[in-house]
Amino acid sequence: MTICKPLILSTLLALSASAWCGPGHDHAADHKPQHGGVLTVGPVHYDWELVLKPDRITLHVRNEGKPVPSQGATGKLTLLSGKDKSEWALTPAGDNRLQAVGSFKLAPRSKAVATVTLAGQPPANVRFALP
Repeated sequence: MTICKPLILSTLLALSASAWCGPGHDHAADHKPQHGGVLTVGPVHYDWELVLKPDRITLHVRNEGKPVPSQGATGKLTLLSGKDKSEWALTPAGDNRLQAVGSFKLAPRSKAVATVTLAGQPPANVRFALP
């Protein structure tokens, strides 16, 4: 009996993908905005959701649908709106969120870059394309 190498390879890849995600992992359920913001899957597969208000920008952090503690976190938010660039400090503001407070003026198609250091982890750079 001859065994087809592509069949063996595809079977191994399928098995390794299911092992990587773990039992009961549902990507579709994990990667949806939960606070009405813009969602990006960033470093270490965290979900980073940026919620924009005229006087406050909030960054929520989740890992596989579970809140990631923001206690002890530090960060900076850079807003790029047309030719304008502004930077804001991100500070912990609850269990799994950081925020910047100020007066924010954003043009259509602005961009945001958050540099966040969560407790015990290296800095993460997260990019957002804003509506």
